[in-house]
Amino acid sequence: MANDEEITRYMTLIEQYKEQMSQLEMQSQYVSAAIADYNKAKITVEQMSNSEPGTEVILPIGGSTFINATTKDTSNVLFDIGGGIVIEKKSEDAVNKIDKRIEDLQKTQEKLMQMIQNIQTETTEIYSKAQKLMEKQKS
Repeated sequence: MANDEEITRYMTLIEQYKEQMSQLEMQSQYVSAAIADYNKAKITVEQMSNSEPGTEVILPIGGSTFINATTKDTSNVLFDIGGGIVIEKKSEDAVNKIDKRIEDLQKTQEKLMQMIQNIQTETTEIYSKAQKLMEKQKS
């Protein structure tokens, strides 16, 4: 009877680990999307800073929608520093801040992937223990 309880406990743990992995994978996808978004912003700032004032551009506004625009001052960009506060920064400074945010997100991504790997390893070990107990019960 104790084996049944232990098998049930192992199976419950496996289900909990699967749920945790699912949540971590979802967080990892959000982080990947944020990294991609920051990379797009970086490329845009770099390209815009090299253009002359008065250059006509097609500006993405989200949702696969664009507007025609003319650049005015390409040496400065408006940069969100958090909490809904936006400041004006030199393009180079903005690119450096974006690089820092990308680096931080990549570190977060690495931590998430390590956590997923640890949970997968633990799940495999528990599954193996449960399988041995079930085989033991059959004999």
